[in-house]
Amino acid sequence: MAQQDAQNGGSENAAAAAVVSSAAVSFAALKPQLFVEAPKANDAVLFYKAAFGAEEVGRTLNPKRKAEQELPLILSAELKIAGYSFLVADVTDDSASPAKTGGNGVVLCLETGDVEGAIAKAVTAGAVAEGEVVEGEGACCGGRVGKVKDPYGFVWLICSPANKCGGDVEA
Repeated sequence: MAQQDAQNGGSENAAAAAVVSSAAVSFAALKPQLFVEAPKANDAVLFYKAAFGAEEVGRTLNPKRKAEQELPLILSAELKIAGYSFLVADVTDDSASPAKTGGNGVVLCLETGDVEGAIAKAVTAGAVAEGEVVEGEGACCGGRVGKVKDPYGFVWLICSPANKCGGDVEA
């Protein structure tokens, strides 16, 4: 037992791990954050409202910008689509954000009964359709899916309601 404790970092670490693992940890929400080149977050918010019917829930302006400045930078704006929240923020040179460019490794999926209509609405608002609408085995969970890239570099999958999902989705 003493040898096992030594290998695992001693009994103090084991006791601390037991306390941490027994504590109940829960989360109230998961809010992806999209970083866009400053000062385009306000434009992005307007785009998401026009393209996807997003509702703006709240907004925090960067405290380093003065109220009289023409375009105050958005520290974050919370938007809701289909009951789910996400944040949009300006990225500046002095930003502490982990991302300095938009669109790297993020794909967002919206579910709708009218894939073509949703793509057309997004394109009208300024997105670019990518490829054709795919059906069956080549689509999300056997449904229908199309892709658009928004003006800020983020890819959005527009999917029909999913059938039984059993595998990985290729974006």
